[in-house]
Amino acid sequence: MLMAGNKRYVDGNTISHDHMATRGQLIGFQKPFATIIRCSDSRTSPEIIFDQGHGDLFVCAVAGNVPTTELVASMEYSVAVLKTPLIVVMGHSNCGAVSEALKNFNDIDSLPGSLPSLISQIRPAASQAGGEFGEEALSEAIRCNVRNGMERIRTTSSIIDAAVESGDLRIIGGVYDMQSGRFEVL
Repeated sequence: MLMAGNKRYVDGNTISHDHMATRGQLIGFQKPFATIIRCSDSRTSPEIIFDQGHGDLFVCAVAGNVPTTELVASMEYSVAVLKTPLIVVMGHSNCGAVSEALKNFNDIDSLPGSLPSLISQIRPAASQAGGEFGEEALSEAIRCNVRNGMERIRTTSSIIDAAVESGDLRIIGGVYDMQSGRFEVL
């Protein structure tokens, strides 16, 4: 359903969603078919990119799509309580957080506020991509960050890991290309 929706989005054939009717139907419950952990970048709205309606997706967001403790807890809720059968780790092209991990690879403490804490969690992907800055290195670091996020979700959550082991849950990852609009599964 996600990939069919992404194709509609790319082709410019999106479905007209009746949000007013859906809003009333969803007052007492929610039954999303997928959980998406994505970057908080304003240009990466999964509901639009995957052409889904109100209540279809359970979305968790943080810069760099890093599965923080709080986001993993939210995903555990979606899996254990809402019985969502799919988690998607969604990276995107030109990710600013991953770019900062590459640009400040040797000095993340120079970043303002709480950014060093967040960027330190992306740093392993920057290292896997060679720790150098450039377009190809950024693309590779984005892919590595998605793969690392998929692994981190399972290793930090026994609930999610058990659901994957039992076959009740699948975790996939991919990268949304802002230029083409396509979501590519890794």
